[in-house]
Amino acid sequence: MYIAFPPPPPLARHVRMFWVFEYDVPAGEPYVYRSMADGCAEMVFHYKGDFTEVGDNSYHPAMVHAQTNQHRRFLTHGSFGIFGAYLYPTALPQLFGLASSSFSNQMPALTDVLGAEGAFLEEQIMTAPSHQRRVQIMSAFLEKLLNKRKQEETAAHVAVKHIIHVHGQVNVATLASQICLSTRQFERKFKEFSGFSPKIFTRIIRFQRALAEYGNKQLSMTEIAYQCGYYDQSHFIHEFREFSGYHPRQYFSGRPEGIEYRES
Repeated sequence: MYIAFPPPPPLARHVRMFWVFEYDVPAGEPYVYRSMADGCAEMVFHYKGDFTEVGDNSYHPAMVHAQTNQHRRFLTHGSFGIFGAYLYPTALPQLFGLASSSFSNQMPALTDVLGAEGAFLEEQIMTAPSHQRRVQIMSAFLEKLLNKRKQEETAAHVAVKHIIHVHGQVNVATLASQICLSTRQFERKFKEFSGFSPKIFTRIIRFQRALAEYGNKQLSMTEIAYQCGYYDQSHFIHEFREFSGYHPRQYFSGRPEGIEYRES
């Protein structure tokens, strides 16, 4: 079961959605979930079951899964339930007062970022009686954090959201010119609020657009590549492998790890 919940209006500039993913794993069978490169961050709570990262024994029931240009694999041996808040990367400095670039490719425990406040939030989310209540708790918590800072939207915020809106199909120099910044100023500000350079960020967002075509049998792999802005198939294959660990044919025609949430 995969369910998405829209954020309340005061949070819409910062939260893309809240989500729940539950899955019954057959007894005695391992379940592997593969996370892909993603330009957005998440606050993640494992309220049922637990995962360990393949090759890494550390595990946090509640964490900040920051924006990343890497793929990772996670393993569990039992049924699970996960609640998450899917954030724009610009939300991290506005929520926590830290540059997004200080989080990139990291998965710190929520308590490492928020201390006792994070521990209390974790307990509330884990023990909530329903998903709707989790959304209410998380919304109230995020609104409280944002009200403490009350930061205005900057040109870098606008640029990040524009790139997401157009699925990474944008010329970075043109975008910098449109918001009246030199390329160097634009790149510095953009990285502070997104965690990556504009070039890497646009590549990740374009890749995410391609991922979303899973299950679309009407388009060939070549058509998906061109529709998502790749200039040829070899370029598409190279970037898809870099950000997912898969050849695109293996992803679109096979049975990728942890794809059940896209099939719900």
